[in-house]
Amino acid sequence: EILEGVTDIDLVINLKLREEALLAKCLGRRICSECGGNYNVACIDIKAENGRPGMYMAPLPPPPQCASKLITRPDDTEEVVKQRLRIYQAMTRPVEDFYRSRGKLLEFDLPGGIPESWPKLLCALNLEDREDKQSAAA
Repeated sequence: EILEGVTDIDLVINLKLREEALLAKCLGRRICSECGGNYNVACIDIKAENGRPGMYMAPLPPPPQCASKLITRPDDTEEVVKQRLRIYQAMTRPVEDFYRSRGKLLEFDLPGGIPESWPKLLCALNLEDREDKQSAAA
């Protein structure tokens, strides 16, 4: 509500990812102990079933010089990640409800990794993928 008072917000995008994929990606995070680079060894390949589409997210492997130096964060355990997700859901639900009630919330189910999701997000926003290929962080 405070943010609405200081700026005009046209749209809020809620990027949603299946919990099983999110959990696997969190547990697949790795850091190079030498250079600090972030990588992900999880390969998500969920088959379509019960009317839900399939999902594929490729791993983000390290370069050869980092492969033998990967470490896992001590807090990247299933129990800790599930607790983080519970807290996130509890804290974001009121924000989602606030923007949903104002007609400003776009719920976007991620269909996969960036290569699969980015074009579909642009389509959902009625934007075309420009030749200059803006980054997904833009």
